[in-house]
Amino acid sequence: MPLITYIDHKGNAFEADVPVGDSVMQGAVDNMIDGIIGQCGGACACATCHCIVEDAWFEKTGPASDEEKLMLEMSSEMQDNSRLSCQIEVTDDLDGLVVHMPQSQY
Repeated sequence: MPLITYIDHKGNAFEADVPVGDSVMQGAVDNMIDGIIGQCGGACACATCHCIVEDAWFEKTGPASDEEKLMLEMSSEMQDNSRLSCQIEVTDDLDGLVVHMPQSQY
């Protein structure tokens, strides 16, 4: 299983093994990692799973879709490398992925 590192707004790192095919959001929820809420259950209908993908990983996760960008605009902390973690499907290529969680989700 790929290992994903979630970093909170204070710089604390939490690691989780996430099954291939799950979303980065589901990995956080299943491992009780604070900062990714996922209120809509992964339907790309809210922005409570906003994460900031480290630059080195952004090309592998790909850019946000137009629908995702609309949701991200609701976040006060949107950055160029922002994604909704529910829209990032975990693959073997994402082993070692690092995402940061914005302060607004705490």
